[in-house]
Amino acid sequence: MRKTLLATAALLLTVSSAAFAQSTVIVTDPATTGSTVVLPGEVRTYVMEQSVPSVVYDGDIAVGTTLPDTVEVHTVPNVDGYAYTVINDRRVIVEPQTHRVIQVLE
Repeated sequence: MRKTLLATAALLLTVSSAAFAQSTVIVTDPATTGSTVVLPGEVRTYVMEQSVPSVVYDGDIAVGTTLPDTVEVHTVPNVDGYAYTVINDRRVIVEPQTHRVIQVLE
């Protein structure tokens, strides 16, 4: 009986930590700031579900890049600090005030 309880508890911990891992995305930016951003899973989900036109952009699209103000970004409702755009058919999550790329979604 005791072994069954321990096995059940271990299984529940494994399943719950896997579920938590799916709800957040950790983005590390060692090239520019060395910072780590924890991206809420609902932000990624929301951005992937939106249909917005893609913008043609000749510059490099990478974490840490600051997009020009001419690139239109869309805020993520009910979540402060995140916006997105679609550039060259790639979804990009940015900081709304600075247009700095937080993550490029693949």
